[in-house]
Amino acid sequence: MSIIWAVILLVGGLLILWKCADLLVSGAVKLAEYLGVSPLVIGLTVVAMGTSAPEVAASIAAALRGQGDVAIGNVYGSNIANLALVGGLAALIRPLSIKKQTLRYQIPVMLLVGLLLCPILHNLDLSRAEGVLLLAVFAVLILLTVFMARKEEHQRTGTQENEETSKTRDARRSVLFVVIGLAGLALGADITVRGAVFIGDRIGLSKAVIGLTIIAIGTSLPELATCVAAAIKGQHDISIGNLVGSNVFNTLLVVGTAGVIRPFEIVQRLAGVDYWIMIAVSGGFAALAIIGRRVITRFSAIVLLSGYAGFIVYLLVYSR
Repeated sequence: MSIIWAVILLVGGLLILWKCADLLVSGAVKLAEYLGVSPLVIGLTVVAMGTSAPEVAASIAAALRGQGDVAIGNVYGSNIANLALVGGLAALIRPLSIKKQTLRYQIPVMLLVGLLLCPILHNLDLSRAEGVLLLAVFAVLILLTVFMARKEEHQRTGTQENEETSKTRDARRSVLFVVIGLAGLALGADITVRGAVFIGDRIGLSKAVIGLTIIAIGTSLPELATCVAAAIKGQHDISIGNLVGSNVFNTLLVVGTAGVIRPFEIVQRLAGVDYWIMIAVSGGFAALAIIGRRVITRFSAIVLLSGYAGFIVYLLVYSR
C-alpha cells in the first residue's frame, strides 16, 4: 500500500464515518422523539450511542486485528477530545448550561466509570471476563436511564394522537436510517483503521499514539458536528448529554465489546500517564461546570481548548 492510497483510505473512511453517523443520529433522534423521550435522555442515550458508534466500530476493528493499543488509545483520545475539543468548541460558540441533575448524577457517573478502568487495566491486559463486566455495568446504566425516561414520560400530560399514520411512517423511515448508518459505520471504521495505522507507522508514531490522535479525533467528528449544531440552536441538553453519554459509552461499551471479541494486551503508558490525563480532563470538565455555576463559559471553553492543544503537543513529543 502506498502512502497516497493510505491517505485516500483514511479520508474516505472518515467521510463514511461522518455521513453514516449523521444518518444514524438523525434517524435515532427522530425515533426517540416519536417515542416521547426528553432532550436530555435523548442526548444521554440515542445521540450518545449514535455518535459513539464510530468509536465502537473502530475499536472492534482494531481489536480484531490484534491492535489493542489502538482500541484503548481510541477510547482515551475520544473521551479527551469529546470534553476538551468538542465541549470547548461548542461552549465557545454558546456557553453550555448544565442541569442540576446532570451535574449531580450523570457527570459523577462518567467519572466513576472512568475510574473503573484503573483496576481492570493495571496488569496491562484486558480479559474476556473483564470485558463482560464492563458490558454488565453498561447494561445496568442503560436500564436505569430507561427507567428515568419512562418516569419522565408518565409525568407528561397530553399525549398527541393526531397524525398517527404519518408518525408511524416516519418511525419506519427512522429505523431504516439507523440500520443503514450502522452498516456504513462498520465499513468506514475498518477503512479508517487501515489507512491511519499505515500512515502512523510510516511517520514513526506508536500504535497507542495513532489511537489517541488520528483515529480518536476522526471518530469524534460526529460528536463535534452534533454538539456544534446543538449549541447553535441552544439545545444544551443535547450537547451535554451527548458529551457525557458518549464518554460513558466509550469506556464501557467500546472497551467491553473489544475485550469480549478478542482479549488483548496494552502498553504501559495506556495504564499510566495517558489514562490519568483522561481522568484529569473529566475531573477538570466537572470542576469548570461547578466553578461556572452549572455553565461551561467561554473562558472555560478557552481553558478546555488550551488543555487539548497541550495534550496534542505532549503526544507528539512523547510519541513512542
